[in-house]
Amino acid sequence: MIDPVALRSLVAVEAHGSVGAAAAALDYTPSAVSQQIKRLESQTGVQLLERQGRGVLLTEAGRSLSESARDLLAHIERLESRLHGASGETVGTVRLATFATAYRGIVVGAIGRLRALAPDVTLRPDEIDPWDAVDAVAAGTHDLALVHNWEPLPLAIPDHLEVRDLGRDRADVLVHEDHPLATRSSVGVADVLEEEWASVAPGSICHQWLQKMYADVGRAPRIGHVALEFATHVALVSRGEAIALVPRLGRGPLPAGVVAVPIVDPVSERTVSLVWRRTMTASPALAVTVECLAAEASKDLRPFTVS
Repeated sequence: MIDPVALRSLVAVEAHGSVGAAAAALDYTPSAVSQQIKRLESQTGVQLLERQGRGVLLTEAGRSLSESARDLLAHIERLESRLHGASGETVGTVRLATFATAYRGIVVGAIGRLRALAPDVTLRPDEIDPWDAVDAVAAGTHDLALVHNWEPLPLAIPDHLEVRDLGRDRADVLVHEDHPLATRSSVGVADVLEEEWASVAPGSICHQWLQKMYADVGRAPRIGHVALEFATHVALVSRGEAIALVPRLGRGPLPAGVVAVPIVDPVSERTVSLVWRRTMTASPALAVTVECLAAEASKDLRPFTVS
């Protein structure tokens, strides 16, 4: 009989492009994933992987098996969710992919809520960029994703995933207290055309939004510093080295000398959402985790009914 655990490893290798990346996503060792693939090859009598440089590719037989495995694993997951739902058993591990500011602003508080409501449910968060987080849930390496997108930039969601929007989060322009804009009640992109910015890395959603703000007026932002953490952006602003566009969620109190000025043209606002596979909807463990995250998010996010 073909081992479903080994099938999940094969699907993960196809999704992530290497045994090492699949192992990291599944929280296995690379040798464990390799052994599972070899066991599948022994069970099926066909070669499933082939070397390409330092990585691996699925053979034609491997791709065929992986495609069928995704359907089979979805059926198994749906059955397990229904069984847990019918029994009312709220137990298990929920693997969560989340972005950094939501980790600080939502997930940390939700862990305590979950412990009080469902002590037999373990939440395992991983910090992952929203695009990759959606892919991780779609591929089955994570059960749930906390994601964001800057409106109107799209975040593509596959059809087999469910989405629950939690609310909206705004970003402000951070400037030093001696900056000419520090006394303003609001600013527009026209006010910051010549400023030097601190930004997150190119390719990220937040960087993409900064680029779009300027593209709408036919310019490109002057990016003087690139840093992954918004805390670094705040530090640069506090020294007067740059200005920064920093979301409110998870930001915490600003240090002395740093002023947050709302940007209103355009409004820098992102939608924060939860994403999970439809096959897991009946899972009590997933359901209680979703509610704990939503309850914590409601403390800081603006509801959609507020203009």
